[in-house]
Amino acid sequence: MEIPVVRNVLEANDKLAMVVHERVRGILTLNLISSPGAGKTSLLERTLTDLASEFRMAVIEGDLQTDNDARRVAATGCQAVQIDTDGGCHLDSNMVLKAMEHLDMSNLDILFIENVGNLVCPTEFDLGEDAKIGILSVTEGDDKPEKYPLLFNLSKAMILNKVDLLPYVRFDVERASQFARRLNKDLPIFQVSATSGEGMDAWYDWLRNAVRAKKEKGSL
Repeated sequence: MEIPVVRNVLEANDKLAMVVHERVRGILTLNLISSPGAGKTSLLERTLTDLASEFRMAVIEGDLQTDNDARRVAATGCQAVQIDTDGGCHLDSNMVLKAMEHLDMSNLDILFIENVGNLVCPTEFDLGEDAKIGILSVTEGDDKPEKYPLLFNLSKAMILNKVDLLPYVRFDVERASQFARRLNKDLPIFQVSATSGEGMDAWYDWLRNAVRAKKEKGSL
């Protein structure tokens, strides 16, 4: 049974998401979703630093409280704006529209949206992005894609972070990958360490191709 209030909230969000999508025409816009502690901010710091000479990038940071992550991202020299959800478990398209008012969008190549740490609610809200990116770390269970299928079904890429810790944790990479690809058979999966830099080049190549596709075709 569908609950009318929930349906109305999502419909209103989707209308504003279309506005966001129009405003980011030509700008690759990625919605990064993970559990708390999976390493979204560390991944962004490394990406922003390594690709600073190649792309013009900006970040919208979502968090329940504090601007800690936004300050970390801004320290790379990238434009960053914080959204404090005041306890809310996800970003919505209205929040993103308001945050965009504080960014210079005129020459951007990539806009990253770092969503609130949560594998459920953020997945359900379209932010006008070109792609959701599901981020999982080896310090979590390898059954996460099976337990939270919607994210991995909708994602256009999956990043498995903290692979430098594999010798010290019980995590089956093949099992996690199989679960994810049962939901999304062509899902690219990048095994990376934002700390050591391992595997990041494959992620960067995906970004390069995605930026090119957005500029040439208008979509991925």
